[in-house]
Amino acid sequence: MKIIFDLRNVGLGNQGGSLTLIKSGNTLQDMGHEVYFIDSGKNKHTWARLETEHVIIHHNDDIPSADAIIATGYKSVAKTVSAPDRCGIKAHWIRGWETWQYPPKKIISKILEAPTIKLVNSLGLKQKLKNYNFKSKVIRPGYDLKEIYPTDARINNKSFIIGGLYTSGKHENIKRPDWIIKAYEYMKEKYGDIELWMFGNNEPRIRVMDNYFCRPNPDAKQYFYNNVDLWLSTSIQEGLHIPPAEAMMTQCPVVGVDVELSGTHDYLSNGITGIVSNNNIKDFMKCVEKLYLDRELRLDMGKRARLKVEEIGNREKNMKKLVSYLSGLI
Repeated sequence: MKIIFDLRNVGLGNQGGSLTLIKSGNTLQDMGHEVYFIDSGKNKHTWARLETEHVIIHHNDDIPSADAIIATGYKSVAKTVSAPDRCGIKAHWIRGWETWQYPPKKIISKILEAPTIKLVNSLGLKQKLKNYNFKSKVIRPGYDLKEIYPTDARINNKSFIIGGLYTSGKHENIKRPDWIIKAYEYMKEKYGDIELWMFGNNEPRIRVMDNYFCRPNPDAKQYFYNNVDLWLSTSIQEGLHIPPAEAMMTQCPVVGVDVELSGTHDYLSNGITGIVSNNNIKDFMKCVEKLYLDRELRLDMGKRARLKVEEIGNREKNMKKLVSYLSGLI
């Protein structure tokens, strides 16, 4: 199958969304498909090598023919819609509710009402589109199950380690790292033997954490997640939230929040792979404390957490689903 990922007006940079697309494209190519990344400028992503052909497009005539062309972000949708018919099925892989690009009313008119096949990467986004009477197909990217796996390193921890994602800037109110810090400070004051480990894309403005990893490579992530006893997921506007699932791949349970776009509905089951708290800081801290106090429950949830992510599957399994779905539309 010939597949185009349309990055025009979106681009590739050093962030998780670009990494996911690159790994999806590379996986499809390894499976024997012909994959193109078309773009408005050069590839600025340096974390992973893009193995597919990257083509800078100046005119629609420059776009290769394909079986399907997939918009990868809100700003690429109009470009995808305008692509020649020889580019095949026109789809949009919706991976977030991008209110930083458009307000909700424009998301409906510019994105949801655009004549594209709607793919979403999570159950939360599927429900979000359903609320506006738009159908969608869930296509997840899959996980690197052989890169992140349990090593039992945390059994040697001298302190209880809380893990979380640090974010600053325009997405800070969405990711809510302050909740993680407040929960840590509460636990530290009450119990003493608590550490906070975080990672992020930038150096933090404040340094309350005991250990911080800036842009960790795969080996550093493996070490990081395997030492964390409990992962805190506080985001309120995600597609498929990656870090909590990666923590679960090392048998680390998660405390998340009960919001529509937590990004964790696909793998976080309350009382099974972690705890889903009410969307208030007081209840969130109670849930953190509960798992701190119950080691056996934590370990049991952690084992089931890894199994749940394995059930969702690796990248090849999920890219097969993408190909199967698109093939059925041709």
